[in-house]
Amino acid sequence: MSAITFAQPYFLWLLIPWAILPVWYILRRHRMQPSLQVPSLQGFSGARSLRPVLQHALFVLRVLVLALLIILLSRPQSSNQWTEQTTEGIDIVLALDISGSMLAMDFQPDRLEAAKDVAISFISGRPNDRIGLVVFSGESFTQCPLTTDHAVLMNLFRNIRSGMIEDGTAIGLGLANAVSRIKDSPSQSKVIILLTDGVNNMGSVAPLTAAEIAKSFGIRVYTVGIGSMGMASYPVQTPYGVQLQTMETEIDEEVLQGIASLTGGKYFRATDNEKLQSIYAEIDQMERSLIRVEEFKKKKEEYLPFALAALGLLLAELVLRYTYLRSLPS
Repeated sequence: MSAITFAQPYFLWLLIPWAILPVWYILRRHRMQPSLQVPSLQGFSGARSLRPVLQHALFVLRVLVLALLIILLSRPQSSNQWTEQTTEGIDIVLALDISGSMLAMDFQPDRLEAAKDVAISFISGRPNDRIGLVVFSGESFTQCPLTTDHAVLMNLFRNIRSGMIEDGTAIGLGLANAVSRIKDSPSQSKVIILLTDGVNNMGSVAPLTAAEIAKSFGIRVYTVGIGSMGMASYPVQTPYGVQLQTMETEIDEEVLQGIASLTGGKYFRATDNEKLQSIYAEIDQMERSLIRVEEFKKKKEEYLPFALAALGLLLAELVLRYTYLRSLPS
């Protein structure tokens, strides 16, 4: 059971005067009942009543009630605790291409939305993993650092849109950013899942250079090339509005295979929604290692036991005072 703490402990100082109340009570009773010296107690013999003794219980009950009320003012609470659990899982960073070409409609409804939906399903199936999110196109930024708060992560995933950053395909920069987010993780198993539909054409870091960095930190990279074989329809802005144009799908599979091979990962090619789902299902079967997860327990108000005790003692005093001890002086 959690230890009891007090939200307003300064009220507990009021308990100090209660420590001298028994002394005051004894002295007061002694002055009110002077003794009478007689040579013999024979004339006073007879059955003795419990009522004078129980009269002292009234004072004791009242003192206890007032002490419990002071404790209630101090707001007793279950103390805050961090609990550390060891669970089975790995650290994963998802690096997602959000360039304009991800709006191609060879997936339903398009590549980007299909990638988001499958990734969200993947996240929800791995509750013990710490997962982060990096997005890239012409540049790269971290959308969410490693976290076990998957509800927040999935909301951030849903809010991703193409055009958030400069267009282009900076695969090396996106991978390097993901490496920087996971390299200092204490987990024994660190994984990056990099998904793109294009060829590296921007950024100051070459994809294989970023892969070398990942390898030096013991990070496996699983690469996914997304796009149908051959031609695909892309939305293109024209003077007459957005129109669909058919273009050839270009994925630098050689580079993606090289990244996966260099880091001990694996390359996948997703040509439709079902294939993309099966790829994530296969990645989901990766080996797991033990990680430590901290959980925070909130404070809980613990006033009820003290309030019930005070009420019970008060009722006991009232019953004694106005029934059995009614005729005795206060």
